[in-house]
Amino acid sequence: MRGSRVAADTDDAEALRAVVGQLRTHLEMRGRSGLQGVGMGKSPRTQVAVAAVPVAAAEIEHEHEHEHVNEHEEEMAVASEKPRIGKQGLQVVRDDLGDCKRCKLAPSRTNLVYGVGNPDADLVFVGEAPGADEDAQGEPFVGKAGQLLTKMIEAMGYSRSDVYICNVLKCRPPGNRNPEPDEIAQCEPFLRRQVELLQPKIILAMGRFAMQALLGSTEPLGRLRGQVHRYNDVPVVVTYHPAYLLRNLPDKAKAWADLCLAQSVLREQA
Repeated sequence: MRGSRVAADTDDAEALRAVVGQLRTHLEMRGRSGLQGVGMGKSPRTQVAVAAVPVAAAEIEHEHEHEHVNEHEEEMAVASEKPRIGKQGLQVVRDDLGDCKRCKLAPSRTNLVYGVGNPDADLVFVGEAPGADEDAQGEPFVGKAGQLLTKMIEAMGYSRSDVYICNVLKCRPPGNRNPEPDEIAQCEPFLRRQVELLQPKIILAMGRFAMQALLGSTEPLGRLRGQVHRYNDVPVVVTYHPAYLLRNLPDKAKAWADLCLAQSVLREQA
């Protein structure tokens, strides 16, 4: 009788080990296929086996669950990234612009002023036209207004190398006069192509003529402040031109409110 009992216990132990092995194999296969949860049968022997390996089962399921989540997060991150075109695309537009003589500004300019900054920028500043310093150096916003713009950019937590800066007009109007409609009409297609290549998350339109070129509106700038507009599906916030702010210091507080609005739009897209 004792020998029969020992043989029966041995058979039960071997059967239990076999069930445990099958269960582990089953769980591993379910994990690799992305399935979650363990189906409980009615067999008492199976229930004993499940109770015997709770830690192994939990570890297998937990490990594969996290692998599945991580793969999903990676896919979402790749999908949310905007395509990066680098400098090459912007250089193609600059090459197309060439030694531009499309309007009456060409004979009086010293340098054509295209744009400067990070070609992968999320934040783009658009001004109206180059001034005397910009015309001399061939770079936008390098004079006193440019120094103020740099402070505005830094107040937002960026540097000039983080953002992209350009103007509606690529040539300086004589005597820094206002841009004229035919000049804007000739330059706007190049601005549009710059924006299409940059694909920023937001544009700050600085000054009345930048606002008009981007939004096609003749409303006073003050009426369009404090709102988020669109230029070819890109959010636009309107603010004062830095040159205007140098002459009207009290409006710096309003400009700061505009920068804060732009920052809130960026945070929403983060």
